Amino acid sequence: MIIFADRFRVWKDAYRRWFKRNDTTIYIIGFLSLFLFIYLAPRMFIFIQAGERGVLFRRFWGVELHWSYSEGMKVIPPWDSIAIYNMRLQTVDHEFVVLSKDGLPITVEVTMRYRPVLDNLPQLHEEVGPDYFNKIVLPEVAAAIREIFGRYLPEDIYSSDKFVVPNAIQAAMNEVNEHYVLLDDLLIKRIILPDTVREAIEQKLKQKQIALEYDYRLQREQKEAERKRIEAEGIRDFQKTVAQALSENYLRYRGIEATLELAKSPNAKVVIIGGSQGLPLILNTGDGGTNSLNISTNSESRILNTVR
Repeated sequence: MIIFADRFRVWKDAYRRWFKRNDTTIYIIGFLSLFLFIYLAPRMFIFIQAGERGVLFRRFWGVELHWSYSEGMKVIPPWDSIAIYNMRLQTVDHEFVVLSKDGLPITVEVTMRYRPVLDNLPQLHEEVGPDYFNKIVLPEVAAAIREIFGRYLPEDIYSSDKFVVPNAIQAAMNEVNEHYVLLDDLLIKRIILPDTVREAIEQKLKQKQIALEYDYRLQREQKEAERKRIEAEGIRDFQKTVAQALSENYLRYRGIEATLELAKSPNAKVVIIGGSQGLPLILNTGDGGTNSLNISTNSESRILNTVR
């Protein structure tokens, strides 16, 4: 134990003498090492945020194609690098100007919702790179929209039997999905037609609505004519039934009822003088200055007077 302590003391003294002779060099090397570490730290310690994935590029072997790095801190050699991709759904608005079948310009405003395919992220990085939106998504969507809209005339775009918009959306999604990118949806926000075409379509739709209005009017008049015919038949049947059931005593009874109702009226003074065949003669002397004299008889007018 004593021998070990003596040796340690000797080594310690030797180290002090060596450090004293080379202290300037040691400080310079230490400072340079610290500076180099600080300089290389961002390349060695990589932080992958939530919703992101990293693809490793080895300088001496190329892109690591078998896996991608998940969220968190990763430590890599300073000569390698990690490309970070946003795996969340991303939304971009864009405006395309396409030509219709007859060569007229049509403006289409769309919203693209996309994200990279996780399982193919290394292949996407190797073949396309981080700028995949401008290299794949945007050109493929533009090509699909131009190809589909170019098949139709402007007035056919809104036709329900053409399916222009759904066809354009499906074609764009199929093209983009073949390049390791998932086009989740393509939303057509607005289609702007030339003013002349738009005005012509509006006039056509207006005239169509007017024609439909006339058809509705004709149907309404036909139904009204049918209603009046049915009503007339009902009145005819009613009159036939009533004419068969009327008797002299019944008409006299209805005349008496009508006389009693007139006598109860507060707006007229009723004087019963007498009448022929048992029915009274009614004199109405109202305040309006006009006198009306109604005599009940056994003719058809007696039925009208008593019913009214």
